[in-house]
Amino acid sequence: MDFFQKIGIKLIIAVGTTTVIILGLFTYFNLESQSKGLEKEVERHANQLSQTIKYSTRTDMLANDRQHILNIINTIGSDDQIKKIRIFNKEGEIIYSKDSLDIGEIIDKEAESCYVCHAANEPLEKLPIKDRTRIFKLHPDSARVMGIINPIYNEETCSTAACHAHPSEKKVLGVLDVIICLKEVDQQLSENTLELLSSVIVAILGISFIIGFFVRRWVDKPVRSLVEATNNVAIGNLSFKIEEEGKDELSVLKKSFNNMTKKLLEMRNQLVQSDKMASLGRLAAGVAHEINNPLTGVLTYSSFLLKRAGDNKELKEDLEVIVRETKRSREIVKGLLDFARQSTPKKGKSNINDIIDNAISVVTNQLKISHINLEKKLDPSLPDITLDANQIQQVIINLIVNSIDAINQSNGKITIETSTIELMPYGITQIRNAVCPKGHNLMDDDHKIDGMPSIKIKAHSTSNEGFIHLDPIYGRHEHHYGIHFDEDEEIKFHCPICGISLLDPIKKGPDNRTAVYAIQIPEMGELLGCTKYQCKWQRWPFFDLGGRLGFVEIKLADNGCGIPREKVSDIFEPFYTTKGQKGTGLGLAIVWGIIDNHRGKISVESEPEKGTTFTIRLPIDNMRIKK
Repeated sequence: MDFFQKIGIKLIIAVGTTTVIILGLFTYFNLESQSKGLEKEVERHANQLSQTIKYSTRTDMLANDRQHILNIINTIGSDDQIKKIRIFNKEGEIIYSKDSLDIGEIIDKEAESCYVCHAANEPLEKLPIKDRTRIFKLHPDSARVMGIINPIYNEETCSTAACHAHPSEKKVLGVLDVIICLKEVDQQLSENTLELLSSVIVAILGISFIIGFFVRRWVDKPVRSLVEATNNVAIGNLSFKIEEEGKDELSVLKKSFNNMTKKLLEMRNQLVQSDKMASLGRLAAGVAHEINNPLTGVLTYSSFLLKRAGDNKELKEDLEVIVRETKRSREIVKGLLDFARQSTPKKGKSNINDIIDNAISVVTNQLKISHINLEKKLDPSLPDITLDANQIQQVIINLIVNSIDAINQSNGKITIETSTIELMPYGITQIRNAVCPKGHNLMDDDHKIDGMPSIKIKAHSTSNEGFIHLDPIYGRHEHHYGIHFDEDEEIKFHCPICGISLLDPIKKGPDNRTAVYAIQIPEMGELLGCTKYQCKWQRWPFFDLGGRLGFVEIKLADNGCGIPREKVSDIFEPFYTTKGQKGTGLGLAIVWGIIDNHRGKISVESEPEKGTTFTIRLPIDNMRIKK
């Protein structure tokens, strides 16, 4: 990237240029003010000197003592800074001067020193000091000088004096002209200019350094981190994270970027999942075609042989196993196809213990060959629940087979335990359907949280507008925020389709002040929640007032090799396997799909070299159990 195209450099140049202009103007006006101030001071001094000369020579003027007047003028004019002291009469003749050669000369009335008094061919009676002062050069290459004229007015003593009486109608008898050198003033101004310019340059450099430091820290560094992040995202690294710090706009942008990449990663995973499911569907179709034909042949011949078995009890039992398992294999293939197509399971009343016994009978030989002891701890008081027995049996068989494959020791052990449990709905109940007051669907299948469709809400803050995806697990609060909110900021909720408000006009949050959103759950009342950002208050009266939920819990544990912690979250992904070439990666994906279709939950706990425990919870038909 071109050095001058960087935003940080552009900001430094822009701010630096602005600083130079402002300080330049400040310096100019400051110097102008100093120059005028010094000139004003010299003007005041010159006027005082002129008045002093005027009053010092007054008596001698009345006495017409020319020599004494010249002595005073010469004495005062001996100062090097005083260039000229002259007195000339109304005709412009110099009658007294510091320089004796000037005496008797006639000055030009049109010259700079006279034009004010004779502006209308008549001398003015009174002049303000600013009109009696002029700054000029005696020669083009000389220093500047300041001249100040002081009119000598006709007083009563002058007009009545016996020595040289003047008519009383004459107002001005002559002019005292004092010219002072401004060389020291100009030198002082030059020194002040140099000092001020030096200070301005130092200030500009200091300000530029400080601005550069903070621009680099607050702008350049965050922008470079964002550029690095976008480059990583461009090459497909959606797991790249920017370090989040601060609360300014760029920090908010970082958080938004991280949130965006998180959602992109989730969407990519969902697309991958969709591709895998599409591949699984194609595979299932191929399996159904390739396996169902030979299974039909096996089933036909085994059924025919069963009819001819007669009284051969041992042969008859073996053939019954072949027929039963062939039919079950055909159902498994059909179940695989149904899972890939997300078909609804065929449910009926069944007992989990019976299903587990049937599943164990299928894998008994594998257990014996692998010298694995299977221990059952089945609760005989389990109630019958509504489920697809074939699919649940498939789940149990898949989990047992996985445990057999994971055990590579002689004292292998598998334990299957069943029981009934009661749990509060808070934190475990999945919201599968949600609508606005007008009936529009709020569930978003495209944006999932932990693999489950989220609840999409249109949100408004004081300054932002966007979407929030609420966690579909009641009370878990792992929401995805599409826009930034300030801490404890109240949010307005609307339907993303029709825009109707989702706020309850009556109910209030835990502080009895905060507004509450109300989302309709068909046949299950309303889901209520706090509208304040990061508030975790949520209520679902349908479940909260109904009591605990009843579940049949199945725990299947083994003492096998276990699963590394970082891989536990991936084991339910289609085609993901820890068995290398020995596995297809479909077993646990099918298990997860079956349990989810039964509105149940499956979880796993595992530790390498210590074993794995799968826990399945299936809801009891009468889901609510009173406290």
